[in-house]
Amino acid sequence: MSVIFISEFISRQALETLKQSHQVRYEPESYSDPSKLASGLINADAWIVRNLTKVSADLVQGAKQLKVVGRLGVGLENIDLPACAQANIKVIPATGANADSVAEYVLGTSMALMRAYAPASLETLSGAWPRPKYSKCHEIAGNTLGIVGFGSIGRVVAQKALALGLHCIAYDPMLKDKQVALQNGSVHLYPLAEVLAKSQIVSLHLPLLPETKGLFSATLLDTMQAGAYLINTARGGIVDEQALAERLRSGRLGGAALDVFTSEPAKDLSHFKDVPNLILTPHIAGVTEESNERVSNMIAREVNVFLENHS
Repeated sequence: MSVIFISEFISRQALETLKQSHQVRYEPESYSDPSKLASGLINADAWIVRNLTKVSADLVQGAKQLKVVGRLGVGLENIDLPACAQANIKVIPATGANADSVAEYVLGTSMALMRAYAPASLETLSGAWPRPKYSKCHEIAGNTLGIVGFGSIGRVVAQKALALGLHCIAYDPMLKDKQVALQNGSVHLYPLAEVLAKSQIVSLHLPLLPETKGLFSATLLDTMQAGAYLINTARGGIVDEQALAERLRSGRLGGAALDVFTSEPAKDLSHFKDVPNLILTPHIAGVTEESNERVSNMIAREVNVFLENHS
């Protein structure tokens, strides 16, 4: 019987599935304590994590029986991939399982920003009746959504956006095609500068890599359309938060929705104080009851199959 260590939360159904065939150590609060992680990995054949567990070289090297790491999500920045490769440890992400949730977040926040729901709510709650002011907002249909990073999630965003009447364009340095056909339309790919210049809404779906860290600097933000909206559900380190706050405060950009931050959990976001038309959420774009079931069940299934084939 294989041993599986789980250091962050997983759905009950997936947990019970794993327990049927394996010895499971479920310690969902252990992710922040390296000593607890090291203890949990003793004799572990598999390790299941989300984004808060740091799968470090030290922990990997100390886990002598570890064969596979299952990632309940898609980003791999918290996993030392070279260390895993050197130890011949397979890393399995839940590719595509949370795409619908992220896409709904992108489109929902885009609508909320374009209609200025957050500031309108605050003013209405204060006793004002700012109907004339917020009657000048705009519909989302007919606008151009620029998708920066056109992998599995970016494509689901585009499919749902096309259905709502948006025009979609994309940038992805890994793709050489000029356009990508989807079920309900096609998306043309352009250089990044052209995507930013043409888009009223920009949604980020890039991994955090040395070449993408700080990519959306003050200089790049200034190439976006005046009054444009920025949605970041990718990784916080891609965007210069101070520069973004300044451009939102000045009105250079129309609004932003940030689900990810340079440092997480985010403890100090004072640079966003008094910024208008801003939505901040605690890394939940891809986490709903439904997506958690899909992600958890996918990783439970994939880890099960891997252990069966490598026992």
